[in-house]
Amino acid sequence: MKRIVTLSLMAAALCACATGPRPSNQVPSFYRSMASANAVVDAATAQDMFSSYRRNKGLGVLAVDPELQALAEAEADAMAAADKPTSADAVKARLATAGFAAPAANLSAGYHTLAEAFSGWRESAQHDRVLLDPRATRMGIATAYTPNSKYKVYWVLVVASAKR
Repeated sequence: MKRIVTLSLMAAALCACATGPRPSNQVPSFYRSMASANAVVDAATAQDMFSSYRRNKGLGVLAVDPELQALAEAEADAMAAADKPTSADAVKARLATAGFAAPAANLSAGYHTLAEAFSGWRESAQHDRVLLDPRATRMGIATAYTPNSKYKVYWVLVVASAKR
């Protein structure tokens, strides 16, 4: 009996080693640097972060919208190509023209991770209004990297309510 207990404890210890801590090369996506040509922001993680923040403020969740996602990607690429942020009003006008109701946008440059962008947006009254827009039900988020820019990474978050 003693031998069975000892073997069981040894087996449990070996199993614990196999399911140990996450390898150091597996950084959570919200801490992954977007400062590389092949980096893609994790829209699902962003949606979870923003929706949790909104729920804590008594607001509804956001859903990633494929069309808003494509528009955010195109806008991020355009900002990176021009090496300067676009006007949020211009982006909102393009979203309205595409048929989205109550469009809003956060345009930023210089944040290297989703966690940095989210933190910076919450600390800015103008950007926080976009995160907490009570009319918003859909979102798209994208980054674009330009290595020779002083900013390196351009960010676009677009939100809107249902399409008209």
